Amino acid sequence: MAKKRTLDRRALRDQNEAAEAKDREKDDEVEEADDEAEADDDEDAPKKKKKPAAKKPAAKKPAAAKKPAAKRSRVKEPPRMKAVWVVFDNGTKRIKEFAYPQRADAEKFLADKQEEKKGTFYLSMVKEPIEA
Repeated sequence: MAKKRTLDRRALRDQNEAAEAKDREKDDEVEEADDEAEADDDEDAPKKKKKPAAKKPAAKKPAAAKKPAAKRSRVKEPPRMKAVWVVFDNGTKRIKEFAYPQRADAEKFLADKQEEKKGTFYLSMVKEPIEA
């Protein structure tokens, strides 16, 4: 597949500006020739004051009705969380909760529970929202 050649935008712009300048020069020459022809005609006719043509104001479109700005709803901050150690049974039922720094106590309770009853128990850290 052949490489695409990138266009040199600056060179294209320079070419376009040169062409526009050339067109403007032609227009100026044509206007000067017309002005000279009119001047010759004016010398023969009585002098009249030329009134500039009054420009009609452009009809303005009625402004579109503005929609009211959408009210920004505040983003509710997520609640502050605390970490706790929870001993669960096999059915994911919470048996007992311990504060985060009391991991040793939670592990001791877990060991006692496993010796005491037959079944599966496990310890897991859970994050809960802080109640104010």
